[in-house]
Amino acid sequence: MMSEVTSAQSLEELRNQIEEKRKEIERLEKENQILEGQIQETQKETNSLQSAIKSLDTTQKKLQNDLRVTENRIGSTELSIQKLGIEINDKEDLIFLNKAAVAEALRNLDRVEAHSMIEALLQYETVNDLWDAIETIRRFEMNLERKILDIKGLKVDLEGRKTEDEQQKKKLTGLKVDLSDKKTVVEQNKNAKNVLLLETRNKEAEYKALLERNIELGRKFEQELFQFESQLQIHVDQSKLPGERSGVLRWPFDNISITQRFGRTVDSKRLYVSGTHNGVDFRASMGTPVKSVLAGVIEGTGNTDSQPGCYSYGRWILIKHNNGLSSLYAHLSSAKVSVGQAIETGEVVGFSGGQPGTPGAGFSTGPHLHLSIYATEGVRIQRYENSNFCKQVSIPIASANAYLDPLAYLPSL
Repeated sequence: MMSEVTSAQSLEELRNQIEEKRKEIERLEKENQILEGQIQETQKETNSLQSAIKSLDTTQKKLQNDLRVTENRIGSTELSIQKLGIEINDKEDLIFLNKAAVAEALRNLDRVEAHSMIEALLQYETVNDLWDAIETIRRFEMNLERKILDIKGLKVDLEGRKTEDEQQKKKLTGLKVDLSDKKTVVEQNKNAKNVLLLETRNKEAEYKALLERNIELGRKFEQELFQFESQLQIHVDQSKLPGERSGVLRWPFDNISITQRFGRTVDSKRLYVSGTHNGVDFRASMGTPVKSVLAGVIEGTGNTDSQPGCYSYGRWILIKHNNGLSSLYAHLSSAKVSVGQAIETGEVVGFSGGQPGTPGAGFSTGPHLHLSIYATEGVRIQRYENSNFCKQVSIPIASANAYLDPLAYLPSL
């Protein structure tokens, strides 16, 4: 009895602790929604060093909150595993006790059934005594049936709890990987701020000059790349591509905010020599997990920022899918995949960046993700030796007919 009371108390304590974790996660997530709103409002402000630092500082607070949310989820999951452990042990104990009771009942039944009818009649003084004994045996058998049904029910419940326990342990492993990623991103955000302050010497005029240089060199390289790609004659068999329809791909983020569409837009006319935008841009604070739009294999990764003056994609990832499409993710603060790695739809492949002047941002006027979709036949990774600005880096090169509108394949807005 004492062990049952202790077990019940332990379960109640664990339930209370799990509820406390849930409330703390809820509080932090509400705070994060406010911080995300502040980040987006800051990004709408005129580009200035002050707003860039403010954005990085607010992002840092959000990232720290993300860390605490994940730590709480890990704690809650560990408590759930403990709770399941107690429940599993209780069920196993009940099954053991019921099995012991059934075994004893069967032994008694065997003893009763070992007597012949004549022996049974001689044991009792009257027929009524005999009928009472028979009724006792009948009730005994009914109780035995109930015990067996109880064991079956307990086994089903036990198997369900063991499955849940395995799922919780798998979830815990994923959360610990997530926590490690978040710690990396927090550190990267700190470094990005330090790099930006160092490059600008904490002066507004220096930041303005950095932005102007970014835009000027970005436009020059874009012109150079546009001229080169315009000369490419790569055959693309349209019949190998999936038909344009909603939902062929998934969104790269959980929360979607598009800042620039594919093709000719107001911004593309202003920013690009070609007058067109070769992908879709999504608003995202630095360190937001970027997810694969479809299962595939990592075809290549790189960082154009590795060569000073090469303002292009910054840190990028190219994924080849098995339906004739390839996807490019650019302006990343970090990548967590390697060439040749197979990935699933929705798997995190990197983290968004794009804050001008920070590592991996490339040609960018603000934090965002750039997503391009290609016909796989028409794109290849190439060291751009003829470039005046990016000779030492490799980037995806595609013929004009290989660029596809991502929104033709992504879910409806």
